[in-house]
Amino acid sequence: MPPKRGESVELTTEYEEFMEKLSDYHDKRGTVLEREPKVGVRRVDLSKLYKRVVEEGGYDLCSDTKAKPLMWRRLAEEFVGKNPYTAAQAFQIKNVYYKNLCAYEISTHWEKEPPPKEILEEVTAKGGNVMGRTLENYVKPPTKEEMNLGGEKEGSDASPEQKTTPKVEKSDEVDDPGSAAGRTTRGLRQQPPQRQLFAPGTARETRGTAAASPTAGASSTLASYEPSQSYPLSLKPVITPANNPEHYRQQLKRKAETTMGPLAKKYKNIMLPGTGFIGPNIYVRAQLALQSGIEEEEQYALHHLVKISHERGDKYRFDQFPGLAEALIKKCLCVSSLFYDVDWDLSYDYSTMDADDETLDGLRGTPDVVRKLRNMIPHVTDDGMADPAFTSQLNRVLEAGLILRNMALQPENAKYLVSIPTTRDYLAVVLNLPQHPGIIELQHYALETAEQILVWCDLGPRDALYQALITQLYSEDRGAITIALRTIARIAMNLPGPKRLDDVPAEVLRKIQRWLLLEDEELRGAGLDFLFQFTSSADNVAILLRTLEEPEALTRQLSRLLLSGAKEVPRKDGQPSRKDEEEDDRTLHPIPRLSKSVIHLLLQIEEPERSSEWLRMLFAPSPVSEMTQISLWQAYQATFAPFNNERRAHLVAGEFIKNVSLTFGGATAQVSGGGKYVIRGIRARGTVIEGGLLKDGKKGAKLGKCRWMVGGMVRPGEMMAERETECGEWFRRDGSLEEHIMSEHLGLPRLPMARVKAEDVVDSMEIDSTLPTSRPSSAMALGSAHASRVGTPVATKPTGFDYAAADQTLYRCRWAGSCHRTTLDFDNDGLVSRTALFARHVRTHLPDPETEKSKHNLTVEEAKKVVRGDKIVLQSLVDEKNDAAGVAFSAALVMRNLAKFMPVSLSTTPAMPVEAGHGDLVTKVQLNDAKAAKDADGGLMAKVFDEEVIERLMWAMTHCKPMHSYVGNVLRAITRGGEGG
Repeated sequence: MPPKRGESVELTTEYEEFMEKLSDYHDKRGTVLEREPKVGVRRVDLSKLYKRVVEEGGYDLCSDTKAKPLMWRRLAEEFVGKNPYTAAQAFQIKNVYYKNLCAYEISTHWEKEPPPKEILEEVTAKGGNVMGRTLENYVKPPTKEEMNLGGEKEGSDASPEQKTTPKVEKSDEVDDPGSAAGRTTRGLRQQPPQRQLFAPGTARETRGTAAASPTAGASSTLASYEPSQSYPLSLKPVITPANNPEHYRQQLKRKAETTMGPLAKKYKNIMLPGTGFIGPNIYVRAQLALQSGIEEEEQYALHHLVKISHERGDKYRFDQFPGLAEALIKKCLCVSSLFYDVDWDLSYDYSTMDADDETLDGLRGTPDVVRKLRNMIPHVTDDGMADPAFTSQLNRVLEAGLILRNMALQPENAKYLVSIPTTRDYLAVVLNLPQHPGIIELQHYALETAEQILVWCDLGPRDALYQALITQLYSEDRGAITIALRTIARIAMNLPGPKRLDDVPAEVLRKIQRWLLLEDEELRGAGLDFLFQFTSSADNVAILLRTLEEPEALTRQLSRLLLSGAKEVPRKDGQPSRKDEEEDDRTLHPIPRLSKSVIHLLLQIEEPERSSEWLRMLFAPSPVSEMTQISLWQAYQATFAPFNNERRAHLVAGEFIKNVSLTFGGATAQVSGGGKYVIRGIRARGTVIEGGLLKDGKKGAKLGKCRWMVGGMVRPGEMMAERETECGEWFRRDGSLEEHIMSEHLGLPRLPMARVKAEDVVDSMEIDSTLPTSRPSSAMALGSAHASRVGTPVATKPTGFDYAAADQTLYRCRWAGSCHRTTLDFDNDGLVSRTALFARHVRTHLPDPETEKSKHNLTVEEAKKVVRGDKIVLQSLVDEKNDAAGVAFSAALVMRNLAKFMPVSLSTTPAMPVEAGHGDLVTKVQLNDAKAAKDADGGLMAKVFDEEVIERLMWAMTHCKPMHSYVGNVLRAITRGGEGG
């Protein structure tokens, strides 16, 4: 189909290949190809037009008005759209195909020799029968000029009567063949009969009277004759210097050019200075002015570059103007001369780089630039006095820093700045200047620039810029602290490989813990980003826990932030609101598919009651909905056709459609406006309702849908072979859904019939309890807290499956595409089969027969709320992909790192040195007593993740859907007891 109205030509791979072949064909043929011809407001896709015309039989058949009348008009409506100019656009579409694709069709599709271009492309597209044209049988139509002069050409086929205007009137009388007038001589012709013109109000004369007075009609004609109106003559004025001076100026110029010498002719087309040359554009002009070093020129350049970088920052790039970034950095480095007696000099020669302390390495950067700066003689700047030269220079530096900051917001410019070694020298110098009110703005520009460019650059712990960023965390400026935290957390974020933050002072870690208590979302977010990056290493986690006076206070605050920004949305699950019913009435659901077990129950009913029961289960009355009869019939056939036999024959199409109207009183078979046969008045249900199948008389029970994802399973590292889709079959709530998942989707091996005994049935177990009872300390605390909130379920393990043999295979939960647990997540300590625990977890996803709700992660109180129909749902902040975001998401990630890399105990963790002067050194202690180390196992985990933290984690995972999977990762890491550390 052609693209929708308003869209341009779709540049697909198929289109590019077709246009390349078509272009080569026109080059060989010697004709001109118009790649994207425009008809009306649309550009025509030649590839789709060619396919469409070939489908209709080709150009000649489409031009045949008897075989396909108005075919080109239908093509114009299809490719351009229906409008008042469709008739004219039909010939335009035909002409586009005729000029560009007609010969290509004959050669490629019909594999014949097309007519020469003289009788094809070079003539009009009027008519058809192109394949039958030859130089002998085709007469090229005359041009407009030839038609105007056609009467004067010799050898014209037109008769003398057609050439003369007006035509010769023949006499009413027939000449005698034997008379002289009948001969083909050049004698005098006979006088034509006189005809009287009609005059109103006069009596009609008889033929005899008119013949008696032949001059009566002529007299009236002469009397009514009026001469034609005369028009004034158009006079052309004589050219004089007064009325056309430009003519004489051009005449003098031509005379001067004929007499000019060879040197003047050589520079004839060159615009010399002072002759109207406007010079370079504003971009080049500003760059050259900045590089000149002249104060007035720098002010002009920086003024315009600030505006350009703000308004055109998305398209203004450094790589398009070489030398611009270097000039801006050099100007920003001039701020050092305002506070120190220094004038930096960039050197690109290895022999002169170490000449003095005022030389900077322009090839690799200067690692000791801060040392060089502090060795200079400082100026007195704390007296509150600033002369005009100081203010002017500082303003220009501020504008240069603002330009760099604006330009760095574009990723391409940020990568370009990283490639310049002096960029880090500029940032380190600015962040290490003395405290002065005039440079606070410049330091903020430098921090924002560093935040954008350091994601593409890695810094070592001894790098001057890294130390400068750490120093900013001791500031009292909230803005500087926030930006510095974000910048440090994003160092080398876009580079491969892990990144570890080293040499972070202990005082900084304590400050961040206190900042998390403030009601400042931006500062909290920056601090959590820093902690997430810092705790991505096991050694850093040990340092953090040793540094903090109360590590458990950190996890308690993090657990409080799990629901930051979440809103409580109470709803009634038992009875949908009227608004929900109205929306559901207009929602289009696919026709549900029943399982074989349900179909076998339906087969026990005779037709036509069987089809009526099937319709009541899968469809509901809806006065505003309709569906095609063919789709309804195909769904009925797909359900019962495999079981169709003489004993269980199903209805034919006509009887089935009639039965739909009998089952639903408001459903009628109609023909829609598009000519489709539809059933109006019913719609597919979103949930299948069971009715009339139970012997105890219960009706209206809901069936359970299998939401297991199928397809798309490939090995790691390979591309997705197919898209994942839901199984979608509906089952009764009698255990058949669980049996279906275990056998069909998981493919668990079955036990021989002799081995299926009563002891294979596992008695009641805790719902989704993956905690072994042998887990010591913190794991036991988590298990007990969890067990106290879980009721006593009645579900048991399905029998007939060999779970011990299935432990050799890795299984993954694929329920609804939201659960990612595998058999490896269940630590059984060799007591129970991993697959049996995994099967018990799968059962928690299935709807409960009584509450019709999933039992996954429900406590006793929550289960009671579900029964009452007032389950509480919390909605936290999400991004555009409906995934968790914000402070809550960052807090969950930090807690996951803490639980994952939690050491066995602080006394057994090697110490990491901290920068002197910023905190206490962590001493290295080793336990020689293995028994004492074993006794200490899990004690730190139970202290940091106490019962209060576990309670909040369980609440967030149960009630806040966006945080479910992330909090679940934290709980699993706590369960493993710090094995990742």
